[in-house]
Amino acid sequence: MPVTRKRKHVGAGYDLPVAIVQRTVPARPEQVFAVLADGWTYSDWVVGTVHIRDVDPHWPQVGAKLHHKAGPWPLSLHDSSTVLAVEQNRMLTLTAGLWPLGSARVEVTLEPVGASATRVTLKEDFEAGPLLFVRNKINDLVLHRRNIESLRRLSDIATRAPKEAKS
Repeated sequence: MPVTRKRKHVGAGYDLPVAIVQRTVPARPEQVFAVLADGWTYSDWVVGTVHIRDVDPHWPQVGAKLHHKAGPWPLSLHDSSTVLAVEQNRMLTLTAGLWPLGSARVEVTLEPVGASATRVTLKEDFEAGPLLFVRNKINDLVLHRRNIESLRRLSDIATRAPKEAKS
């Protein structure tokens, strides 16, 4: 179930919502992280990303970029997301760009639950651009719904059995 926490926004002097969504995935953290580590899969599970144009060869190391297209044609926007922090099989933090609308800080954390499951927490908050200043309950609800669906898709990919090779 999605959870919303309030926190002080740096420099703003008032409380703003931060979208936090969790899902328990029936896969080990290594399996979930393998999906995060494959930049080419992002358009398969990140709702709103429609095409991956390029992925830096050193993805998901700090500073690596994933170049994407988001939104419906003909209004789709070209931008990139950059890795800010990474701990293999535990956490990935990105700045996700969508200029001219702004950018968001996205943090995905993985916590083992038993021997074969992972609690995935997706935290997203606007950090720059016009969307930073138009926060309201409707935007918060849309962001939560989008992230719930993104985690459902991430779970589907992480738990998909590898296809058997044909002889």
